[in-house]
Amino acid sequence: MKLNRRTFLGASAAAAASTTLFTPSLALAQSQSFRLGIATPPGHPWNNAALAAAEMIAEESDGRLDLTVFHASQLGTEAAMLQQLQTGALDFAWLQTAELGTRIPQIAAINAPYLVQSTAKIPDLIRHPKVLELLDLLPAETGTIGLGWGITGMRSVFANREVNSVADLQGMKLRTHTTPAFRDFYELLGTAPTPIPTPQVYDAIANGQVDGLEADLDFSWNQRFDQVTQSILHMNALFMPMVALVSGRVWQGLPEADREILDRATKTALEAQVDELVGNEAGLLTAFEETGIAISTVGEADVADLIERYDAKWVELAPNLPELRAASAEI
Repeated sequence: MKLNRRTFLGASAAAAASTTLFTPSLALAQSQSFRLGIATPPGHPWNNAALAAAEMIAEESDGRLDLTVFHASQLGTEAAMLQQLQTGALDFAWLQTAELGTRIPQIAAINAPYLVQSTAKIPDLIRHPKVLELLDLLPAETGTIGLGWGITGMRSVFANREVNSVADLQGMKLRTHTTPAFRDFYELLGTAPTPIPTPQVYDAIANGQVDGLEADLDFSWNQRFDQVTQSILHMNALFMPMVALVSGRVWQGLPEADREILDRATKTALEAQVDELVGNEAGLLTAFEETGIAISTVGEADVADLIERYDAKWVELAPNLPELRAASAEI
């Protein structure tokens, strides 16, 4: 039988049900502690959502289930955390689609530019059936189960000089996310994408190692990149989703009632994270404006040919990209 998310969950439920026929009180009363790894720093919306999920799990289980969140890659890189999930050494990890896309090309498609062109549209995209179906690929490909999606807002370019349009990006040495999906997009814009580890980005901008960086507004405010740059260019092109993962090995060993608590708390926290992030964007923009930093927005006419040029390469790498573009057209 082909392993997918539904058969994985069904088999897990059957195994747990069989166990509880013999020891229901023991299975349901057992206390258990879990660890959740995440790469983003404390204060990031994903981290806040993970902490909210932990609180709900403790409350719904009357303290019997405990989830500890390890922030800022304390448990290793995202690649290392995924390996730990696969062996069962780690219970949960909230990983970016950039990491998952290196293993599953279909997931890499969601990092393509201009699937949506505003943060307000992102929730509709990640709740679309075609995007939810991507989670079904995870058990067979990674040995994990995806409990739901988290998001960032649309990413912007922070530059150490005045930048008013995509033409102004030509020749810039730009710190970008390392995913090839982002790298290829910024190369099309004439920049020199430069990978720099996240903890070093602030200093790299301050000392002129790079001319700018691209990031979402939440993270940028958390890191105060406005203090070492002169302008912001809203690209309205890219966002970075995240998937809340649980180890398949761990999941199979849990009673159904515990899986329901963990699943429900995670989904509830993620739904709140998505909606809150969209609602907070206007306030973040105001906060940046009040610092005096110059802010410009890319117009649709400025990038009319980019999708075709990008897709000429990426449809071959991620064949489901046209399906995602069709899904985005429906929202």
